[in-house]
Amino acid sequence: MPSDTTKPSGPSKPRTGIGRIVAASLIGTTIEWYDFFLYGSAAALVFNTLFFPSADPLVGTLIAFVTYAIGFLARPLGGIVFGHYGDKIGRKKLLVISLFMMGGATFAMGLLPTYDTLGVGAPILLTVLRLIQGFALGGEWGGAVLIVSEHGGDKHRGFWASWPQGGAPGGNLLATGVLALLAAFQSEADFVAWGWRIPFLLSGVLVVIGLWIRVSVSESPVFLEAQAKAEAAAARGVAEQPPVVQVFRRSWREVLSAIGVRFGENISYYILTSFVLVYVTTHLGLPKSTALNAVLIGSAIHFVTIPLWGALSDRVGRRPVTLIGSVGMAAWGFAFFTLVDSESFTVITLAVTVGLVLHGAMYGPQAAFISEMFDTKVRYSGASMGSQLASIVAGALAPIIAVELLREFDSSIPVSLYLCAAAVVTTVTVAVTRETLGRDLTRNRDEDPEPAEPADAPRIRA
Repeated sequence: MPSDTTKPSGPSKPRTGIGRIVAASLIGTTIEWYDFFLYGSAAALVFNTLFFPSADPLVGTLIAFVTYAIGFLARPLGGIVFGHYGDKIGRKKLLVISLFMMGGATFAMGLLPTYDTLGVGAPILLTVLRLIQGFALGGEWGGAVLIVSEHGGDKHRGFWASWPQGGAPGGNLLATGVLALLAAFQSEADFVAWGWRIPFLLSGVLVVIGLWIRVSVSESPVFLEAQAKAEAAAARGVAEQPPVVQVFRRSWREVLSAIGVRFGENISYYILTSFVLVYVTTHLGLPKSTALNAVLIGSAIHFVTIPLWGALSDRVGRRPVTLIGSVGMAAWGFAFFTLVDSESFTVITLAVTVGLVLHGAMYGPQAAFISEMFDTKVRYSGASMGSQLASIVAGALAPIIAVELLREFDSSIPVSLYLCAAAVVTTVTVAVTRETLGRDLTRNRDEDPEPAEPADAPRIRA
């Protein structure tokens, strides 16, 4: 395993080891993604009947996925708010707040009355809690990958920063695993009546564990250095614009690049993990356990391969590894549904697993790739905005568009074309984006090649 030794050049607060930083980020992101994906799985399996009853199962599922998408609409706002304060007061504090908000909203979902009990008030309350989830997740990703990227050195940043990325498949693995376990040991009637609440209530326990770990880590040394410079500049009477304003004025190209890099990755992930549940159960008429277990196995392999792709990006660059994933996904989008249509559990699992491995090639290097696009004083804001704006135009709409295409054409071919087009967008974006491998995160682009530093500023070196 790579090891980065970082030493501050002067007095500083006690530093947390990179292993504990990675663990804190990974556990926190896993819990937050567990909460977020749990809703997506429930929307595909039970929310369509419990909160959005309809005579047509696909219509009910479509409405459930609309509220699923509403959570994405809140993510850019969360990214802006969390990014602003994360660039002003630090990464750590905001990560604690985001985890608390996400866990609280998910726990409350497990206590909600259904449509039969409360009527229209039930889906309204569910939607409000979904908005809180989205707002919290909008601030989570940027902070989690930045605090790791800024603790680790330049040489192995792709590897270390890819671990928080494992929180997505880790959370999906956990959410799908709990649902699959309940489905295996409960009758359909019991699961719909009360069993679905258990995974949501479990979030309360997970959040306590996550908070205990996160409050014990140290603040990013790169941020502390930038903060010291900002304070010195303020003492000289130099006023700085808010981070979000600086991003739109000076880093809008990087924001667009971040959106493009995430576009194909985002769409492919939600089709491979959320839409496939609908396709297998509604279109093919197979048991819920078939789709859930296929995603479960695929997510486990996905989790393992993400750091490997991140490590490879430290050797050959962020762009080549991302292109392996995007080009591969463009082709796999057609093979995927052909294999799923076999109705064989083994073949469906193979289709999901290969798709997620290709997704990992886009996702693994992404944390370092996007972090390296922005200067420290706007990095949380820029990375969060680019990432979360992509979630609206890509991830939020992916299950809705896929379900509507399936309902309209009764065929998977339009969905394959949609997936291929998304992968092409990422391929073109990466092809025109500058390689970021090896960038020194402590150096801003508007500074001299060898900028002067405060004597007590902590310095990161590979």
